[in-house]
Amino acid sequence: MKKQLTMGILAHVDAGKTTLSEAMLYLSGAIRKLGRVDKKDAYLDTDAQERTRGITIFSKQARFSWKDLGITLIDTPGHVDFSAEMERTLQVLDYAVLVVSGADGVQGHTETLWKLLKRNHIPTFLFVNKMDQPGTDKEELLANIHERLSDNCIDFSGARDDDFFESLAMCEEELLEQYLETAEVAEEDIVRLIAERKAFPVYFGSALKLDGVETLLDALLQFTKEKSYGTEFGAKVFKISRDDQGNRLTHLKVTGGNLKVKDLLSGTKEEEVWEEKVNQIRLYSGEKFEPVQEVCAGTVCTVTGLTKTHPGQGLGVE
Repeated sequence: MKKQLTMGILAHVDAGKTTLSEAMLYLSGAIRKLGRVDKKDAYLDTDAQERTRGITIFSKQARFSWKDLGITLIDTPGHVDFSAEMERTLQVLDYAVLVVSGADGVQGHTETLWKLLKRNHIPTFLFVNKMDQPGTDKEELLANIHERLSDNCIDFSGARDDDFFESLAMCEEELLEQYLETAEVAEEDIVRLIAERKAFPVYFGSALKLDGVETLLDALLQFTKEKSYGTEFGAKVFKISRDDQGNRLTHLKVTGGNLKVKDLLSGTKEEEVWEEKVNQIRLYSGEKFEPVQEVCAGTVCTVTGLTKTHPGQGLGVE
C-alpha cells in the first residue's frame, strides 16, 4: 500500500505555482504534455475565465503517484482576490509546498500565506522557482527567506554535511543536545521536525525547465509521513461546485472511517437537522473523474446527492 498525502501548492500570483503543478504531473506520467498558463492549456486551469486571465481562480485537484507515494495535489488560487477559496482548502492539507519566485524573493502575499500555514499547523516545504532567470542568487534568496519567514527554513538542496545537520539540530533543543553527543541527525528526526513544523526544507529550481522538480518529489517521498486516522466516520467539506450537468458537488476529505455510496450523512443547516444519501463518490483529476464505491480516511473526494452542505462544515465526528 502506497503512502498517501494530500498536498497543496501555494504561492504569490506569478511565482509559478501552476507551472510547478504541471511539472509534477508531467514527471509522474499523469499528463503526457506540459501545459502552460501563458498558452492557456494548463491541465488544472480548467475554467474559461482562468484560461482567459492566465490565473488560477478555483482550487482544483489532481491525483498522481511518484514511486511509493500517492499524492492528491490541490492547486490553490494565488491571486489575493480569491484567497477565501485558498483558505478553505488549507483545512484538508497534510503538507504544503510554498513557491517563492527566485526573481522576486519573498513578497507580501508570501508572508500572508506563511502565517496562514502556521495558523493551520501545516508542515511546509519551500520551492524557490525561476532560478534559471539571470541575477538569481541562492545565498541572497535564502537570507531573504530567513529574514521574512523563518530561520528554520533549511537548504536541503546542497551537501548533507556537518553544516546541514547542525542547522537542522538547531531547530530543536533536545535534538541539539543529542547532536552534540553523537554528531548525527537520524532521518526519522528530520521527518518529525518537518511534521511538527520545526524545520522547513528549501529546494531550488525552475519548474518551467523541469529543473529541481524531481528532487522535490523525492523529498516529499522521503521526508513526509502519512497521517493516522480514527475508525469512526468523519469528513471536512472544503468546497461546493457544480459539474457540467448541473449536479451539486460537495468536495470533502474523509478524516476518519470509510465513506460508501448510499451512506446517509447528516448535519444541521439553519438549526434544522438534515439527513441525505450519498449518490456518487468521485475521484477527480483535472476535469476527469472516476466513480468509486467506497473511500477510506485520508481521501479527498467529491460526492453528489447532498444539497445542504457548506464549505467549512464538519460531518460525522468532525
